[in-house]
Amino acid sequence: MEIQQIAPQLWWWTAPHPDWGPPDFESGQGWERDVSCYALVEGDDLVLFDPLVPAGDEERFWAALDGDVEHHGPPTILISVFWHARSSAEILDRYEGAELFSHEPAGSEVAKRVPVTQSFADGDVLAGGVEAIALHHMDEAAFWLPSHRAVLFGDSVLGYDDRVELSPASWLREGESVEEVESSVSRALEHDPQLLLLTHGGPRPRSQLQL
Repeated sequence: MEIQQIAPQLWWWTAPHPDWGPPDFESGQGWERDVSCYALVEGDDLVLFDPLVPAGDEERFWAALDGDVEHHGPPTILISVFWHARSSAEILDRYEGAELFSHEPAGSEVAKRVPVTQSFADGDVLAGGVEAIALHHMDEAAFWLPSHRAVLFGDSVLGYDDRVELSPASWLREGESVEEVESSVSRALEHDPQLLLLTHGGPRPRSQLQL
């Protein structure tokens, strides 16, 4: 496990996803085994985004997070898309007072995977001054981090070695369209971020995404 500080009070780590298999990444598209997670400290708030405990390095991970909780209090977990509940239940169990927020339209799906403390809607300002932005695909929400001029994306935007692009059209559900995904991502980009925090692809400069 390597936790990297992207900017003051903003961290990134990766962990291998236990459900990943080679068919999830074929012909240069899809999602790769190592997924990204983020942590933000803003004021008195410790915020975790789509957290996953790294398999095989649990002891060191928990030691690091225990230290953060000791200094900043129990974390607030923000989930971008219901698939990304990941290790949230373990974190809620470990820290009394920890909370988990899910996008209201996806609440029932998130609740199948982890207890939901509260829901949020488009435009709500959450812990750490983070603003929720509703997206089209899978009732996802992006998160605007104003103190870092960054937008965090779950599944709608993916990063590869040399590019950042929308998720494959094959991922869309019935009733979803590429045009609506692009429109909702463009709306998130109206905040004029300088940094994209991708849960599939890591931190990237805004300039790498061309719509």
